[in-house]
Amino acid sequence: MNKVKLYLNTELDTLRNQGDPLGDRTVQYLFSNPGWIEKINSWSEIPSPVEIDQLPTGISDYLRTFQVLPEWRDVKKIKTAQDFFDKEGNIYLSMLGFYSLPYCYAFADGAQVLVRSRRITEEIGMRLTETALFLLDSFRPGTFLENDKAMLTLSKVRLIHAFSRFFIQKYSKDWNPDWGLPINQEDMLGTNLAFSLLVLRGMEKLGKFPGKEVSESVLHYWKVLGFFLGIDISYWPETGKESFELEKAIRKRHLKSSESGHILIQALLKYYRDTINDPALAARAASLVAYFVGKDVAEVLGIKTSIALPKEVYGVLLDLSFFKQYGSGSTYERTRRSFLDQCKMQFGRLPELKIPSLNRS
Repeated sequence: MNKVKLYLNTELDTLRNQGDPLGDRTVQYLFSNPGWIEKINSWSEIPSPVEIDQLPTGISDYLRTFQVLPEWRDVKKIKTAQDFFDKEGNIYLSMLGFYSLPYCYAFADGAQVLVRSRRITEEIGMRLTETALFLLDSFRPGTFLENDKAMLTLSKVRLIHAFSRFFIQKYSKDWNPDWGLPINQEDMLGTNLAFSLLVLRGMEKLGKFPGKEVSESVLHYWKVLGFFLGIDISYWPETGKESFELEKAIRKRHLKSSESGHILIQALLKYYRDTINDPALAARAASLVAYFVGKDVAEVLGIKTSIALPKEVYGVLLDLSFFKQYGSGSTYERTRRSFLDQCKMQFGRLPELKIPSLNRS
């Protein structure tokens, strides 16, 4: 089936008002029974099937989703994607701060959700590391080939999204319905494209495009990830052509300047200026973002660049990464170990993915 015909305004308008029914029901239960939030945050892995059966229905129904791997998954593509991350995980993670996230900030309606989280502007360094941790956990070798710890990460991230939807709908008096449902299906598709398709585009700009087989394997990997994150995967692209058309459709609908987008990108660039010791390198951060996102997105974000990038963009990217990388010869384990060591040095603690606690008097 060619999915391009699904990427019409009428279809995407419908997705813009759809959330994640299972995740939203689970958050409603947790809001009424907040003691379970701390219990879930204390887990080191998804409970066993026997243990899940003994939990309240409001939680067990949700967790059972993470017990069974989908039959349609392609094991060969999963292994190919994991091998790719094993070799290029350092560049993959570096793309987060210089391409994927700035790209997301340029979509005005979706940025309204992000700017309402104070942590994304006041604790942006830790938020970046939490996003990187999500990716590292998601690409852990063996993921989706057998049940493993990655499932706990995916279950938490899905609930974090559902809690954001819940809190904004319940407490945000200035939310404009024209923006759509907070963290809706269209925005989740767009975010997953930013973490897959755009990373591949960024590598192409570095002269490191991995080829059709790897790129479509990465797309398939994010289909499986999207399935567990509560995304309607019937819209997820299977091919490079479909991913190109979906990204183009979403960009045409939502790329526009906004105060929220400007706040987010300036917070990110300030983080680079404050944490990169070399002033000459720090001054290149905005230029590097502009290089990857392109002229149109850079203009929407209000990025003014006057510094020319050297031909060795690959090396500059590694030097400017929000955590230091070590170039070629990286493996998954080396990348993860380096990442965690640097988190401890910078923040004095390791990053954690946690469902938000409810502060009740």
